[in-house]
Amino acid sequence: MTKTKKKGGNGVSLGTLLALVVLCVLLAFATPNFLKFDNIMSILKQTTFNALVAVGMLLCLITAGIDLSVGANAIFCSCVMGMMLQKGVTNGWLMLVVAIVAGTLVGWINGMLLTRLHLPHPFVSTLGMKNVLWGAALLVTGSQMVSNFPKEVTWLGQAVIGDIKFTQIFASIPVLGNIIRGIPIGFFLVILLYIGMHIFLTKTALGRSIYCVGGNPEAARLSGIHSANVLTFCYTFSGLMAALAGIVAVGRSGISNGTMAIQPYDTDAIAACIIGGASFMGGKGTMAGTMVGALIIGVLRNGFTLLSFSSALQNVVLGLVIILAVFMDVTRERMEAKARRLAAANSVK
Repeated sequence: MTKTKKKGGNGVSLGTLLALVVLCVLLAFATPNFLKFDNIMSILKQTTFNALVAVGMLLCLITAGIDLSVGANAIFCSCVMGMMLQKGVTNGWLMLVVAIVAGTLVGWINGMLLTRLHLPHPFVSTLGMKNVLWGAALLVTGSQMVSNFPKEVTWLGQAVIGDIKFTQIFASIPVLGNIIRGIPIGFFLVILLYIGMHIFLTKTALGRSIYCVGGNPEAARLSGIHSANVLTFCYTFSGLMAALAGIVAVGRSGISNGTMAIQPYDTDAIAACIIGGASFMGGKGTMAGTMVGALIIGVLRNGFTLLSFSSALQNVVLGLVIILAVFMDVTRERMEAKARRLAAANSVK
């Protein structure tokens, strides 16, 4: 029998929640600026990008796959909008539609490479796609940074809830009014997305099929689940999430820059998922756990900035965090396998 006492009702490991709390407490003692309201809102803005790409990454990990192109795909989508601006297109809504279509198409191609061309593992195809998108992001903009995007494009990454007129109703309430006015729109939408995805993964046939394909492919086949279609959906959806992250990135920075495609956004997303309870072996992972994992990565990066860590030291620490996350995953799998063997032996007796 699977033990549930180590997890809350929402599927989040209590140890993961405790790690986030301890990290926040340590940083609060290390720097007085950590608990300032503006800094907390900054963490939420920083977390929005990683939380979006982590949604798609989680679906791929649940199927025992991986998508190493998510970060490059996000930057490529931002550069597609930059290219349109260079060509004289000023319609922000058209830029958004084209970026979303481009990112989703890249995800669909990743899925087709895996399921129709039968490449050995998505690690190979998505790593190759990452390099393709890195080069494409530079090519479409002529290796130039592009700025002055229309407000329709930057709104998602810049706006806060207080900018919306109906939230002014709460402005007369001293504390609540200040909090509502400061929450980034992007992070608020991420919360809604995570709630929707939680319902999708736990309450729909397709959501349960995703877990089945990753946890027990043979059982999925015998159940009549078309695994190829499920995998294609997961990678296509990952591309869609990358496109939304690219839009958020343009809003936050105000520019599109193809050189950013080589940044380790994919490893941040992987770390968020694994810390949150997903497994490279497939069949596991929750939206709530991934959200906590993304917050841990966001708090870590914010703490590095406040403590003036060098970029080299940041890379070392984050690399160790990823290694620790993988070690936790392997250890967790071994412990669960041992528990299953003991349960089987006891049932025989």
